[in-house]
Amino acid sequence: MTAKIIAADWILEGFTGAGEPVIHHDAAVAVVDGVVARIGSVTDLKAAYPGAELLGGPGRVIIPGLINAHHHVGLTPLQLGSPDHPLELWFASRLALRDVDLRLDTLFSAFEMIASGVTTVQHLHSRAPGSPEAVVAAGQTVMDAYCEIGMRASYSMALRDQNRLVYEDDAVFTASLPASLQPEMEAYFKRFTIPLGDQIGIFEALMASAKDDPRIRVQVAPANLHWLSDKALDVAGQLSEKHAVPMHMHLVETPYQKVYAQRRTGGSALAHVARMGLAGPRLTIGHGVWMSEADIDLCGETGTHVCHNCSSNFRLKSGIAPVNRFLARKIPVAIGIDEAGINDDRDMLQEMRMVLRTHREPGIDAPFPTPAQVLRMATEHGAATTPFGSSIGRLSPGSSADLVIMDWKAMTHPYQDSALPVIDVLVQRARTNAVQSVMIGGEVVYAGGRFTRLDRDAVLEEIADLLRQPPSEAEQQRKQLSRAVFPHVRAFYDGWLDAERGEPHTRYNSRT
Repeated sequence: MTAKIIAADWILEGFTGAGEPVIHHDAAVAVVDGVVARIGSVTDLKAAYPGAELLGGPGRVIIPGLINAHHHVGLTPLQLGSPDHPLELWFASRLALRDVDLRLDTLFSAFEMIASGVTTVQHLHSRAPGSPEAVVAAGQTVMDAYCEIGMRASYSMALRDQNRLVYEDDAVFTASLPASLQPEMEAYFKRFTIPLGDQIGIFEALMASAKDDPRIRVQVAPANLHWLSDKALDVAGQLSEKHAVPMHMHLVETPYQKVYAQRRTGGSALAHVARMGLAGPRLTIGHGVWMSEADIDLCGETGTHVCHNCSSNFRLKSGIAPVNRFLARKIPVAIGIDEAGINDDRDMLQEMRMVLRTHREPGIDAPFPTPAQVLRMATEHGAATTPFGSSIGRLSPGSSADLVIMDWKAMTHPYQDSALPVIDVLVQRARTNAVQSVMIGGEVVYAGGRFTRLDRDAVLEEIADLLRQPPSEAEQQRKQLSRAVFPHVRAFYDGWLDAERGEPHTRYNSRT
């Protein structure tokens, strides 16, 4: 038995069913074999666990580990050469990105997440080229990288079987291009085209490969309505039910996706997904920016979760998600940083402030999220979107010991009025310099600005060395293809939003 006692002035155990924070003052948490055993006084816990290692102390705040519930890549598209275009154009721009070693890429963003208090990440691997064996190997490399740094991860390889660049059949779009571009476009699509049956095999292989590590799980990620045939949607539901794992699905991220759903189904994307049997507590909707009031009601009625990606929605001109309406309908909302936050990094502390500030609607009596609600989004509600469920996101006895030790002075110096609740201060003032230590499964993986398992500077220098090399011939060809196809992608969407533009414009998207 290994035991640790972590003391603090304040310990956030979690939240009540009504959303009130459960805070212990001048207390400590006892961790035994990676699991929270008790919360009590330091004196009582020392007596109960003699010889236990003592961490924390006065001037500390302990919170459950934060969960980044929607994440894709390490080095950001901006770093690799793709500006923040609107999403549909961004797909074409991203064809030009350089290749990055998957292990190093995964570690790059894991460093940033852990340093801001993130202990669990929902890694949505959007695509990997090559054969089924190559795709499985790519997933295993990503999961191994999280194991290497000690991070908890829910991994998925996106399920998709159509419309890989624009919201139209690949062959039809390719045929619309100038003849000189068609062979390159066909070759690009071929690299990422895997039969649906083989994708099922990929999922099963990844599930099997993750069984030996308690910090790694695999779940289903039906990519988005436009990327999936109805047959693929049905497969996603079957896999989720067979393996009792959640699903995470991008949905109505942009107005173009809303229009696509209307053209394909005659109604909303969520209504179609619900008819296919996917809506419910196992499904998390990533983004959900353009859900209608009827969609929001359906989401609440079915117990479907939402993951809010605030920075991404701003950066890619997707819109402002109706988070206050979600909260009013008691829909569990998680927080994801997506490709990167507003500062092109993965700072969850800042992302929480983005959520807090973005949804303060005008008017004295207008709705707005509280700091406690936002912190709950980044802990309990994020946990509920993963296969780990209620075993993380809280510090109640029996929970995994995923926690963050924060330095009160670092977040409040030189002064903070003591009348304000500690959660309000933490959400609004804490920065990464206040993160003293991060514990995952009872193991300290980050302390005093340093990672305990890896040398961050050495990994970053390895990335720099690789990218100092000139682009390969394949990379140069993709960059040329990106530039050539970009105007055709732009032209494809001309006129799609004419009907949308006729609606009344407000700061918050019209919900009809």
